[in-house]
Amino acid sequence: MAEERAPYEAKWYDVHTYSGYENKVKSTLEAVIENRGLQEMIQEVSIPIDESVEVKDGKKKVTQKKRYPGYVLIKMVYTEEIWYIVRNTRGVTGFVGPNANKPQPLSDEELALMGLESSWVPSVDYEIGDSVRIISGPFSDCVGVVEEVNLEKHMVRVRISMFGRETPVELDFTQVVRV
Repeated sequence: MAEERAPYEAKWYDVHTYSGYENKVKSTLEAVIENRGLQEMIQEVSIPIDESVEVKDGKKKVTQKKRYPGYVLIKMVYTEEIWYIVRNTRGVTGFVGPNANKPQPLSDEELALMGLESSWVPSVDYEIGDSVRIISGPFSDCVGVVEEVNLEKHMVRVRISMFGRETPVELDFTQVVRV
């Protein structure tokens, strides 16, 4: 039966869950995958998390926050059987998309913006030495000079002036625009 499944390509799908059920949905799906031998059909279950370091009372504390509360991302090969298994997992309310009965995979651009794998290579209209304005994040509205452009990681290093010093910051391509 594995020979039949080989030609299919797994794609990322966005699944909506009850709030607070993301980890339960992930662990339940991973157990189903293991028990039914569906590793080729459902390749990955992901809950994107952002980590931040807070300093409170002189102690560092690492906190984790779900980037998309109420959602779980699944890399799977779409078939009616796999759709039924995921859709009927306890805590899942449905697939995200215009038609709940025929889920639509995430585009390469959406995957890149979410920080997941993709073959999408963004086009940037700036290069080393150009002035750019930061449009999101903690350095929003700062203007700096591009020092490095990394197409593989979709990152750009920008030198900004902060507290009278030149400081390099690494940003995602989507966080800067050419001035």
